[in-house]
Amino acid sequence: MESTELMARLRAGQPVFALGMRAARSPDVVRWARAAGYDTVWIDMEHSPMPVDTVSQLCLCAVDLGVMPWVRVPERDYGMINRVLDGGALGIIAARIESAEQAREIVTASRFAPHGQRSQLATLPFVGYEKLPAAEMNRRVNAVTAVKLLIESRAGVENAAEIAAVPGVDIVALGCNDLSADLGHTGNPTHPDVLAACRQVVAAVRAQGKIAIVGGMPEGEALTQLRADGAAPFVFSGIDGDLFLDAMRRRVAADRTALTPA
Repeated sequence: MESTELMARLRAGQPVFALGMRAARSPDVVRWARAAGYDTVWIDMEHSPMPVDTVSQLCLCAVDLGVMPWVRVPERDYGMINRVLDGGALGIIAARIESAEQAREIVTASRFAPHGQRSQLATLPFVGYEKLPAAEMNRRVNAVTAVKLLIESRAGVENAAEIAAVPGVDIVALGCNDLSADLGHTGNPTHPDVLAACRQVVAAVRAQGKIAIVGGMPEGEALTQLRADGAAPFVFSGIDGDLFLDAMRRRVAADRTALTPA
């Protein structure tokens, strides 16, 4: 699978399953993700101390296995985005986008000319380290690199149409944990005010022909309705640390029960 196929599935209303990675440092976890049926790994540098070289190893393993590596960068920094992409990422996730200007900054850093100003280099893992003419390399890599922007504030909601209209933006997603806090409803992502903001963004993004995603909201009636309204079924199916901890707790509980006299 490539990012283009993944996005085609989202456009067609077919679910895509993502594993969030914050704690894992071993490519073994990427292999487990593939074995479990995940479509993409969502490597989170914003909420982890993970260094770029580790992110690169995870991304390269994912590409080899056909699992799409998308990386949430810790800041809107040209150099960081370039290093992550050169290291093997095929998607950039940028947090707390609030304006079209910020959206353009992400696109500029993420795409080669003529669609951006990503720094040119001789070759990349994605093309098998083949030294291609620059124009061909740019075309091929731009085609498979996804740009996903997160709206997590009132300002982002208000400017959603302008953000989605920026050429080179593929996906606009709502981060409802932060959005609910910004709207004054911390910990309540299904509050009516948050749902109204989500509907506004989904409609604005869809009107621009882009993919809209709702994240940070539990599976349930509210999210099902937003998907019926046009949000793509991108399923954030667990974060590595949460999954490991849950499995360990259940294992210890089961072993403790087995040792307890009847």
